[in-house]
Amino acid sequence: MVTRPTAWPVGTPCWIDLGADVERAAAFYSALFGWRVEIGPAEFGGYANCYVGEHPVAGLGPLQEGQVSAWVTYLSTEDVEASAAAIGAAGGQVVVPPMPIGGLGAMTAGIDPVGAFFALWQSGTHTGTDLTGEPGSIVWADHLSADPEAAKAFYGSLLGHTHREVRPDPHYSTVHLGDDDEPVAGLGTAAAGTPPRWTVYFEVEDADAAVAKVIELGGTVQEGLTDTPHGRQAVVTDDQGARFVVNTSPKS
Repeated sequence: MVTRPTAWPVGTPCWIDLGADVERAAAFYSALFGWRVEIGPAEFGGYANCYVGEHPVAGLGPLQEGQVSAWVTYLSTEDVEASAAAIGAAGGQVVVPPMPIGGLGAMTAGIDPVGAFFALWQSGTHTGTDLTGEPGSIVWADHLSADPEAAKAFYGSLLGHTHREVRPDPHYSTVHLGDDDEPVAGLGTAAAGTPPRWTVYFEVEDADAAVAKVIELGGTVQEGLTDTPHGRQAVVTDDQGARFVVNTSPKS
């Protein structure tokens, strides 16, 4: 378990949210993860914060016109305006210009050079998730595409990411902040025909039970249960088609 009430270091996945039918998503994820969901005031457009106990772990927002329901990974930045300018300079495209969110912080969103959507968060009073690695919270995030070398160059330029190879084929590396040994994310090669994207991994107490619950709630299984060195996991979608991974980490 990691708890952090202050801003995450630059380049760390610090928040996730989902564009969806908020009430439907609240029902699905509350049943799956036991989240407490609080829908915010009207000035925040119906955005909801999701909690494990008293810890904010994710957000739910109304689906915008033309948007496909999907989990979005936010990476931490200290200066959202400068980072937005750097997105274009590094070969990406800004699709949501920098905007303040009250006193909570500021965000921007873009598409990287390999076509994956991502967002950046500059903390104000809202520092992002303050719990990771516990059931119902994010435990990992990774970026897969057909061109991992281009993705590495982009995020290295934008956020100072460095990479350490885990396997050559299909390529997968861990993402680090400079010389830090502790990885913050993963980056690798996507399977043929798979769109480039960031994927969110949620910790669960029992991956088998979580998969059964996903099916019961109207979701689907994209990749069945697999035992990995990092836990027992499966790739699933919710009842609105948003993709994510459930993972039960090995017992220490």
